[in-house]
Formats: sequence, structure tokens, C-alpha cells
Amino acid sequence: MDKFKQVQEVIASVEADVTKFYDGGNAAAGTRVRKAMQDLKVLAQEIRAEVTEKKNNDK
Repeated sequence: MDKFKQVQEVIASVEADVTKFYDGGNAAAGTRVRKAMQDLKVLAQEIRAEVTEKKNNDK
């Protein structure tokens, strides 16, 4: 559950940069968005592993 909160925090923190990139064409904001998306990918993979482990251990 802790990692899910981290995902929410990353999404919230990058929201302004997404707007700056798509609406304003700010290239630096685009770089920050790409980094945040990579961080989300890593967190999502960790969550998937935890869910699989918990599912298999609860059987």
C-alpha cells in the first residue's frame, strides 16, 4: 500500500509539468515528465511483484 501512495505522489508532483509541456511546449518540463513516467514504471513493477507474492503466499 505504501508504494501505491508513492505512485499517487509522483502523479501529483508531475501534473504541473505535464501542463507546461503539452500546453506551453516547455522542453525541460517534458524531460521531467519522462523521468516521472520512468519512476512510475519502476514503482508499478514493484507493486506487481508484491501483489503476485502476496497472492501466491495466501493460497
